[in-house]
Amino acid sequence: MAYESCFPSRLKAARKKKAISQTELGRRIGLDSQSASARMNNYEKGRHQPDFNMAKNIAEQLDVPVAYLYCECDEMAELILTFYKLASDQRKRILLEVLELQDTNQQN
Repeated sequence: MAYESCFPSRLKAARKKKAISQTELGRRIGLDSQSASARMNNYEKGRHQPDFNMAKNIAEQLDVPVAYLYCECDEMAELILTFYKLASDQRKRILLEVLELQDTNQQN
Protein backbone atom coordinates (compact mmCIF):
# COMPACT_ATOMS: atom_id res chain seq x y z
CA MET A 1 0.00 0.00 0.00
CA ALA A 2 1.39 3.41 -0.99
CA TYR A 3 1.92 6.06 1.64
CA GLU A 4 -0.16 9.19 1.13
CA SER A 5 1.25 12.31 2.73
CA CYS A 6 -0.94 14.35 5.04
CA PHE A 7 1.06 17.48 4.17
CA PRO A 8 -1.22 18.65 1.30
CA SER A 9 -4.46 18.57 3.29
CA ARG A 10 -2.92 20.07 6.43
CA LEU A 11 -1.33 22.84 4.35
CA LYS A 12 -4.62 23.68 2.67
CA ALA A 13 -6.57 23.64 5.92
CA ALA A 14 -4.03 25.85 7.71
CA ARG A 15 -3.94 28.29 4.79
CA LYS A 16 -7.73 28.52 4.66
CA LYS A 17 -7.92 28.99 8.43
CA LYS A 18 -5.50 31.89 8.07
CA ALA A 19 -7.75 33.21 5.24
CA ILE A 20 -5.00 33.85 2.70
CA SER A 21 -4.81 32.85 -0.94
CA GLN A 22 -2.28 30.49 -2.43
CA THR A 23 -0.73 33.44 -4.25
CA GLU A 24 -0.40 35.48 -1.06
CA LEU A 25 1.14 32.59 0.85
CA GLY A 26 3.57 31.98 -1.98
CA ARG A 27 4.60 35.64 -2.00
CA ARG A 28 5.03 35.65 1.79
CA ILE A 29 7.50 32.78 1.55
CA GLY A 30 9.48 34.48 -1.19
CA LEU A 31 8.07 33.03 -4.40
CA ASP A 32 7.62 35.38 -7.35
CA SER A 33 4.07 36.44 -8.09
CA GLN A 34 4.02 34.64 -11.44
CA SER A 35 4.56 31.17 -9.99
CA ALA A 36 3.32 31.54 -6.40
CA SER A 37 -0.22 30.24 -6.93
CA ALA A 38 0.79 27.32 -9.17
CA ARG A 39 3.54 26.24 -6.80
CA MET A 40 1.32 26.37 -3.72
CA ASN A 41 -1.40 24.53 -5.66
CA ASN A 42 1.08 21.77 -6.48
CA TYR A 43 1.94 21.46 -2.78
CA GLU A 44 -1.74 21.35 -1.80
CA LYS A 45 -2.54 18.75 -4.47
CA GLY A 46 0.41 16.60 -3.39
CA ARG A 47 2.08 16.77 -6.80
CA HIS A 48 5.24 18.17 -5.23
CA GLN A 49 6.61 18.37 -1.71
CA PRO A 50 8.56 21.40 -0.51
CA ASP A 51 11.97 20.84 1.02
CA PHE A 52 12.11 21.16 4.79
CA ASN A 53 13.28 24.78 4.81
CA MET A 54 10.45 25.79 2.50
CA ALA A 55 7.97 23.85 4.67
CA LYS A 56 9.33 25.63 7.72
CA ASN A 57 8.81 29.02 6.04
CA ILE A 58 5.27 28.02 5.08
CA ALA A 59 4.54 26.92 8.64
CA GLU A 60 5.85 30.19 10.05
CA GLN A 61 3.59 32.19 7.73
CA LEU A 62 0.59 30.07 8.72
CA ASP A 63 1.46 30.24 12.44
CA VAL A 64 1.61 26.47 12.84
CA PRO A 65 4.54 24.26 13.84
CA VAL A 66 6.13 22.46 10.92
CA ALA A 67 5.51 19.14 12.71
CA TYR A 68 1.77 19.79 12.41
CA LEU A 69 2.03 19.76 8.62
CA TYR A 70 3.70 16.33 8.59
CA CYS A 71 1.91 14.57 11.45
CA GLU A 72 0.13 11.41 10.27
CA CYS A 73 -2.33 11.10 13.16
CA ASP A 74 -5.16 13.66 13.32
CA GLU A 75 -5.35 13.60 17.11
CA MET A 76 -1.59 14.07 17.44
CA ALA A 77 -1.68 16.92 14.90
CA GLU A 78 -4.34 18.71 16.95
CA LEU A 79 -2.33 18.12 20.11
CA ILE A 80 0.80 19.57 18.47
CA LEU A 81 -1.13 22.61 17.26
CA THR A 82 -2.80 23.18 20.62
CA PHE A 83 0.48 22.78 22.50
CA TYR A 84 2.17 25.23 20.09
CA LYS A 85 -0.45 27.90 20.77
CA LEU A 86 0.06 27.77 24.56
CA ALA A 87 2.27 30.18 26.46
CA SER A 88 5.73 28.93 27.38
CA ASP A 89 4.92 28.48 31.08
CA GLN A 90 1.80 26.47 30.18
CA ARG A 91 3.85 24.24 27.87
CA LYS A 92 6.37 23.56 30.63
CA ARG A 93 3.64 22.71 33.12
CA ILE A 94 1.89 20.33 30.73
CA LEU A 95 5.16 18.66 29.78
CA LEU A 96 5.97 18.06 33.44
CA GLU A 97 2.51 16.58 34.02
CA VAL A 98 2.88 14.26 31.03
CA LEU A 99 6.30 13.11 32.21
CA GLU A 100 4.91 12.43 35.69
CA LEU A 101 2.05 10.46 34.16
CA GLN A 102 4.53 8.46 32.07
CA ASP A 103 6.60 7.68 35.20
CA THR A 104 3.47 6.53 37.03
CA ASN A 105 2.47 4.26 34.14
CA GLN A 106 5.95 2.73 33.96
CA GLN A 107 5.88 1.92 37.67
CA ASN A 108 2.56 0.06 37.40
